[in-house]
Amino acid sequence: MAGMVYLVGAGPGDYKLISMKACECIQKADTIVYDRLADDRLLSYARKDVELIYVGKASSNHTMKQEDINQLLVDKAKEGKIVTRLKGGDPFVFGRGGEEALLLEENHLPFEVVPGITSAISVPAYAGIPVTHRGIATSFAVVTGHEDPTKAKSNMRWEKLATAVDTLVFLMGVENLPHITSKLIENGRSADTPAAVIRWGTKLDQRTLITTVGKAAEDVKLNDIKPPAIFIVGDVVNLREKLAWFDNKPLFGKTVLVTRAREQASLLTGKLEELGARCIEAPAIRIVEPDTYEAMDTAIENLSDYQWLIFTSTNGVERFFNRLNSKQLDARAIRGKVAAIGVSTANALRSYGVLADLIPVEFRAEGIVELMQDMVKPGDKILIPRAKVAREILPQKLRELGAIVDVVTAYQTVSGDVDKDALKAMFVNNEIDLVTFTSSSTVTNLLDILGEDGAKMISSVKTACIGPITMLTCEDHKITPTIVAEEYTISGLVESIKKMFKI
Repeated sequence: MAGMVYLVGAGPGDYKLISMKACECIQKADTIVYDRLADDRLLSYARKDVELIYVGKASSNHTMKQEDINQLLVDKAKEGKIVTRLKGGDPFVFGRGGEEALLLEENHLPFEVVPGITSAISVPAYAGIPVTHRGIATSFAVVTGHEDPTKAKSNMRWEKLATAVDTLVFLMGVENLPHITSKLIENGRSADTPAAVIRWGTKLDQRTLITTVGKAAEDVKLNDIKPPAIFIVGDVVNLREKLAWFDNKPLFGKTVLVTRAREQASLLTGKLEELGARCIEAPAIRIVEPDTYEAMDTAIENLSDYQWLIFTSTNGVERFFNRLNSKQLDARAIRGKVAAIGVSTANALRSYGVLADLIPVEFRAEGIVELMQDMVKPGDKILIPRAKVAREILPQKLRELGAIVDVVTAYQTVSGDVDKDALKAMFVNNEIDLVTFTSSSTVTNLLDILGEDGAKMISSVKTACIGPITMLTCEDHKITPTIVAEEYTISGLVESIKKMFKI
């Protein structure tokens, strides 16, 4: 039985610009064939058992020839697989999607085309340059900049193209810029016409060079602009001075290392990216199952015996309730009162239908102990589901009050999967502006990843800690944090970062 091939436009670079239908195609694919220009984060929507095939096509350096890609799609479809061909931009705008579709049709294989946002309009928009504008430009043309200038006869009708429309957008044209600009001038376009070269448009390392048709080739060389980039010509370029918005974001140009567990990093990353930061997710920790659920299961069997349940993190909440549900139980099994360290933990409880009876103003163990001093009676049983390795101050102080405290392992943290050499190189090359720490384990595990010079590397850049406990862990390893969040939450951390950069 033949499979199905989806020719999907992944958009111009910003992974959030992909369409809902494109996401659906990624989610249901057995095989994903993807390009260099398709953001890797799009692959996070895929099934865990998906087959990933990279056919990255950098300029003049193709991992796989187009003809072989065409045949690969045919072969996978003949195996009965659902294949998603993930292409940068739009499949039919210089994406060679037509060639892929034709071979599929020749082999009587079903396919669908899912359009994507082309860089021809989106990249200028992110640079604050509308391709049309009332009173300035009423027409625009999209042109390949990749035509071989040495071939005997050009398919370009330069004598008509140069002055036929108000705005010209050349895709993949940086390497051929001397040829393109000379042809435009030769055929009537003024050398003084405003122009722009935009590299990695819509991504957080976008770079925009404003120039003219006459100076563009020289300026690109002087500024070392490399592919991928687009070249836009026309008076609309002047509008950037007033309409630039993306690269005017307050943290644009700043690179932040986010060290949270991968499944949690997106919240912090999203907030920082909204401010324009380029975030590198290097998960220093990974949340995994405990070695055994024996203690947790025993506590759940005797849940009605506890006067208090104390949750110290959202991870503890999630893992506890997952285990509770696996026993065909829910929040109704809880008979005692519930305390949460922090608003985020309280919100996680709320999602399971539990309203915390106690939330300290100070989001750490000491805050809970202070509030509970007059509430805990000798002999009260207290359950604390938490990480395998954690501070002992909370159970210790509660026991001093006469409570019987059971600490059970709900999860454990281990070092994350990080490219150690690449991460070290970023520190050595001064590519990181800020490192964020959201727990003590993110500090210690990042130090393990970086090795013996880790503390020195981290101390060479700004650091931001989510709270005083994380700060103390930094200081224990001879790292002095630049800032500590006033409110010990992700939102509080972001607010403190904004203040640091004077936003």
